Amino acid sequence: MRKISLPSSLKVGPNTTLVLAKKRYLLIYIFLIWISIFSIQFEFWLFWAVYEIEKFVHFYLFLPLLVFVMYLTSIFISLIFAKFFLVIVNLIHKPREGVFLRHHSDKDYRYWSLRSVIKKWPLWISHKFPFPFMNNICLRMFGVKTKYSNSLFEGFVDTEFLHFGKHVVIGQSAIIQSAVIVGNLFIIRKTIVEDNAVVGAHSILMPGTHMKKDSILAGSSMTTVGQELEEGWVYLGAPAKKYKKNVFFEDDLENIITDQLEKEGITEKKPEDLYTMRIDKDTTIS
Repeated sequence: MRKISLPSSLKVGPNTTLVLAKKRYLLIYIFLIWISIFSIQFEFWLFWAVYEIEKFVHFYLFLPLLVFVMYLTSIFISLIFAKFFLVIVNLIHKPREGVFLRHHSDKDYRYWSLRSVIKKWPLWISHKFPFPFMNNICLRMFGVKTKYSNSLFEGFVDTEFLHFGKHVVIGQSAIIQSAVIVGNLFIIRKTIVEDNAVVGAHSILMPGTHMKKDSILAGSSMTTVGQELEEGWVYLGAPAKKYKKNVFFEDDLENIITDQLEKEGITEKKPEDLYTMRIDKDTTIS
């Protein structure tokens, strides 16, 4: 079987919309790019001025470190200015939950679009950073409740009205939304993902979803707006429905698996084989 490579466009962490209520918002986007590049230019000029031409050995020896520092500087400079703009925008019009009209005359839709533009450049360059903790730094700067123990880097994760607990795992190309456009309506709802929750690959969490502790949304599944996933249960399907109890966080897990294998009359297999063995052939999902 040929392995299909994942497009680079899918390898994204925090994400913002491409929808623009007004094209003039791009001026802020361009400014944030310019200020980031300007900081790199200034640092390189300073480094060149410090080391004279005859000290070229030192120059090239420390240049790789300088490149790394310049990249970090560009991220934090853009973050600081983006945060400054967001504070001003939020003072003018505070973000709020609700169902609004998808039209540039609607202030909530218009300011959501503006906030998204402000966040886009810092999030993009931070996600290219070789260490994934930078994504969490950006999300926290923009007001998202998250922990550094969370793995949010392979999914499309919204940037506001999100609350993550500890040890949350977001699968590859999963979508975590707090805002969605449905026809001519625009919906913003707070999405909550509690401790140890897992969102499977290519799954979608719609705005207002509340995943409780130790819950799992199986791969290629989708919740509905405002859906609640009970603690310790696996959900499957589109729309997601309760499937079976999640035993993977229980104490003495290996003995639980062994007992289940014995009930199935498969004593010759190792406990870890249960992870890849189908035992749900007679189970149907309506």
